[in-house]
Amino acid sequence: MSLTPSSMLPIGTIAPNFTLPCVTTNSYVSINDNIGRFGTVIMFICNHCPYVKHVNSTISKISNKYSQEISFIAISSNDIVNYPDDSPENLKKQAIDNQFNFPYLYDKTQNIAKQYNAACTPDIYLFDSKLSLVYRGQLDDSRPGNNIKCTGNDLIYAINCLINGKINERYQKPSIGCNIKWK
Repeated sequence: MSLTPSSMLPIGTIAPNFTLPCVTTNSYVSINDNIGRFGTVIMFICNHCPYVKHVNSTISKISNKYSQEISFIAISSNDIVNYPDDSPENLKKQAIDNQFNFPYLYDKTQNIAKQYNAACTPDIYLFDSKLSLVYRGQLDDSRPGNNIKCTGNDLIYAINCLINGKINERYQKPSIGCNIKWK
């Protein structure tokens, strides 16, 4: 495991378009077909990373709470040859076990992760309804073993700012996690 911070894509960046296979439905999902009323959260996650395991239940709770306002999409881009725990079959199990109510996509070519400049898992992006980036970074200050409760307060604050038409003036801290497992 290599501890890696997110790369902090510039605010205002337009979300790169994608259509990827969903591990739970075996259908293809496009970002353009999944834009939320106020915005869309794109999360690069995986199955094996302890940092993702630490936040799975929190992202599930947040996505359930905001499902009427915000769309959520998870993407795994890890190399499954060297990290078979991140195979589509295991991602599907992760989605079911954590009651994800959002599409969980597999980026086999890793092109989408590169277009988003994703660096770690979890790597979280919040785009407005026009797919312009308004937040990127950590879920909250909690990390495995630091005894801080995982609440998702940084992402929740950004979502609430977006819904209420306010500018998020808080410092946006990079996410920290395992590096994306490049081929």
